Amino acid sequence: MDTHGEYRYTEQFLDTMENSFYKADRFADIEVLRYKVPEFENLSLSQKMLIYHLSEAALCGRDILFDQNNANNLLVRKTLEKIYLSYNGTRDCDEFKKFECYLKQVWFSNGIHHHYSTAKHVPAFSEAYFDELLTACGISENTDLLKKVIFDPDFDSKRVNLADGADVIVTSANNYYKGVSQKEVEAFYDSLQDKNDKEPISYGMNSRLEKNKDGKLQEVVWKVGGEYGKAIEKIVEHLQAASEYAETPKQKEVIETLISFYISGDLKTFDKYSIAWVNDTLSQVDFVNGFIETYGDALGIKASWEGIVNFRNEQATNRTLTISENAQWFEDNSPVDNRFKKTEVKGVSAKVITVCMLGGDCYPATPIGINLPNANWIRQTHGSKSVTIENIMQAYDEASHGNGFAEEFYINDKERNDWYKYGFVTDVMHTDLHECLGHGSGQLLPGVSQDALKAYGACLEEARADLFALYYIADEKMVELGLLPHDTAYQASYYHYLLNGLMTQLVRIPLGEQIEEAHMRNRQLIAAWVFEKAQEKGAAKWQIKDGKTYLEICDYKALRSIIGELLAEVQRIKSEGDYEAGRKLVETYGIVPDKHLHEEVLQRYKSLDIAPYRGFVNPVYELQKDSDGNIIDVIPQYNEGYVEQMLRYSKYYSFL
Repeated sequence: MDTHGEYRYTEQFLDTMENSFYKADRFADIEVLRYKVPEFENLSLSQKMLIYHLSEAALCGRDILFDQNNANNLLVRKTLEKIYLSYNGTRDCDEFKKFECYLKQVWFSNGIHHHYSTAKHVPAFSEAYFDELLTACGISENTDLLKKVIFDPDFDSKRVNLADGADVIVTSANNYYKGVSQKEVEAFYDSLQDKNDKEPISYGMNSRLEKNKDGKLQEVVWKVGGEYGKAIEKIVEHLQAASEYAETPKQKEVIETLISFYISGDLKTFDKYSIAWVNDTLSQVDFVNGFIETYGDALGIKASWEGIVNFRNEQATNRTLTISENAQWFEDNSPVDNRFKKTEVKGVSAKVITVCMLGGDCYPATPIGINLPNANWIRQTHGSKSVTIENIMQAYDEASHGNGFAEEFYINDKERNDWYKYGFVTDVMHTDLHECLGHGSGQLLPGVSQDALKAYGACLEEARADLFALYYIADEKMVELGLLPHDTAYQASYYHYLLNGLMTQLVRIPLGEQIEEAHMRNRQLIAAWVFEKAQEKGAAKWQIKDGKTYLEICDYKALRSIIGELLAEVQRIKSEGDYEAGRKLVETYGIVPDKHLHEEVLQRYKSLDIAPYRGFVNPVYELQKDSDGNIIDVIPQYNEGYVEQMLRYSKYYSFL
């Protein structure tokens, strides 16, 4: 299928593009960036065509994620888009601009809830104005429901509710469950588990759990011919086209096994796909496509749909190859109890990638690193793939130059200069260690389920990987292996991590609210626990200058020792499935921020005018043809705007 050439960028957009290449749009608490795809022109035509079709497959599942996030999301999005495209009234007024901002938020979050906090977006325009828009555009169906969904703050108020003591299924507004309680869900999936099964499937990963007309629990499976079938058929269509350009027989097997999974919905087939994918280490082009991460489910069972396409950055991958080749050394020298260490680390495949296309739960907000598969037994038996997405990290870094953050929050010139000098290299290295080794380190004791920590599992798993990275980034081995330029470079990473966990990440939540998102909880947990112990030992403290609070680290080596203590405890909790200890750790350190610091951070950020969240628009891949209609090249274009891209995706990739 050709790129949709009939869609043109508006002259207004081209005239008002940001001077900076990276910056595409800014609204609410969001800045939308562009990313480059360096070295794409050096790929073969066959590789480019493989990327093209995999990219189309990554876009075809967009509606799936919207519907997974909330049952009313597609209705809301399509109605808002119809108004945006057809409204002939005055657009140059505050109310319409507020309406447009809300639409941009819905696009960015893939629904009515914030992509990070999962709290419901609050529209700044009035319900009365919305009535005017509906009338002006001739929209009369589902208007009462639309207004309830958009304006009622108590209706579907939280996409993922992790509050301790709440029924996290009933009070979460996602579309993974229908008419069931947390106890019913836990009992249903516990009954499917066989503790003696050494190769358990990921029960419930690709279905919605609901009650049938007789009141019995049933799974509605997402597959061809089933739920989301129309979108999945389009994904399969492009995967089939992509398989014709596979670089290796192993990669062809990966694609065809994924197609078989989409057709059957059989989770054993998904495991076969995951194993084949892990073992495909020779192909330069790679991809993730399917129901993968479980952060959107409070119980960590249901997986959101995502797609990402990439190719290996050959030069930068030498860095991660060095890490993976020394994986056993890192495991053996970890500060955790020997009972929880792997005696033999298998199949750690690590690389640095250049991302080409983002889709589903990786778009517009995207991870900077990935470690898959998630099935614990596959990781232990067959290994895992870990990637660092360097062109995305580069876009973040370059778009941040000169924004005044370090000048406002760093305590002195020494810490600032260290960040300018070593910030990017240590940030990349932290991601390498987190993804390449952190997630793959340690082991569960026999009989312990990977879901034993329930609603706290995602936070603690991210904490485990972060702690692993923090502990080892300060090891002299990093300089010995040529991975860091100086034995004090790690200090830039330590200062930035603690500052962010204790203070600056709080700009992402309103004053007085608790921390909900798993990654934010993880960083708060680590920073608060480590700082508490560091204060006791005189290794860190707060300094007040001109009425502003600054972090001072007095003893970096002591800090590393403290980080090792927490890593050992989190690994124990994970390995033993100690739910109560995990719950206590998260509830004590990871959820409630310091109110005074929170208030101060919000005030200081206001003067900087920095968006706390960032995401991306994708390149547009155009097929170049000769006079006979033969494809002779694929060219990435970078001039599409945020609104233009979202409208194009809704026009050409809406299948539900």
